Amino acid sequence: MPERGYDNGGAIAGTGMGGAMDLATGEASTLERAPGGGPGGTGPRGKPRSLWSDAWRDLRRNPVFVVSALVILFLVLISVWPSSIASGNPLDCDLADAQRGSAPGHPFGFDGQGCDVYTRTVYGARTSVTVGVCATLGVALLGSVLGGLAGYFGGAGDAVLSRITDIFFAIPVVLGGLVLLSVVTSNSVWPVVGFMVLLGWPQISRIARGSVITAKQHDYVQAARALGASDTRILLRHIAPNAVAPVIVVATIALGTYISLEATLSYLGVGLKPPSVSWGIDISAASPYIRNAPHALLWPSGALALTVLAFIMLGDAVRDALDPKLR
Repeated sequence: MPERGYDNGGAIAGTGMGGAMDLATGEASTLERAPGGGPGGTGPRGKPRSLWSDAWRDLRRNPVFVVSALVILFLVLISVWPSSIASGNPLDCDLADAQRGSAPGHPFGFDGQGCDVYTRTVYGARTSVTVGVCATLGVALLGSVLGGLAGYFGGAGDAVLSRITDIFFAIPVVLGGLVLLSVVTSNSVWPVVGFMVLLGWPQISRIARGSVITAKQHDYVQAARALGASDTRILLRHIAPNAVAPVIVVATIALGTYISLEATLSYLGVGLKPPSVSWGIDISAASPYIRNAPHALLWPSGALALTVLAFIMLGDAVRDALDPKLR
């Protein structure tokens, strides 16, 4: 438990990251007190808040986080239960309705094939959220494990991993997708997710490696090693909790990037393919009719932009809350 002391109206409080910071008298009062504790030290004091509790307190007060979280929650809900707000079938199309505008029961109109744009926009959220979440989890897990092990043990393994990441950074993402996914005939989201994990892990690996190298130099890690703690215990109990914050921030921001990448690959014809429902597919199909039926392009494009913006805003809010330098 972090130690704290008081000196001449100021305070020194443990940061929870193996260090300490000077606090003014007003800032020191933010340390939590147990019920019954009063000003002037008349009652018992509780434990100081951890980095995570402070971050959660800041996030709840940040309107950017609240708005973006509500948008993302709504997207997750319609991804799981799209029929709750769209009763139609996204694959039911009638050429007689092609390029028609808004009509009763069809607020977004129809696309060039006579499909209901509203229904396809709602069902397209499932694909985007699934690809984004699965790709982010895969990238974060693979990159954190490889980067964390390389940063902790160093040596030849660290040097080899650094050179491998350099090679992956040299591969253009869109060009790599055109080459690798052009030979895939499956309409499943998993080839697209696998491609994103394959090319996305080096970024997280670099972040995790740097965080672990910084964390392992702290005194509490050296003390644990001197007491005979194993490498596994040091990594899981001491280093990982203090090195995971940058990974969470980068992964949260990258989630929106993966959603836009899926739409880009689907637009180019190498990602998801019909009859799959995807915003990228709908944007590609509506592009030739932009003059006669701009609504067919506007709604899926707007949904994609709003989703990506929500995840980027969420990542920015999480970064501000977890970075002690911004407090």
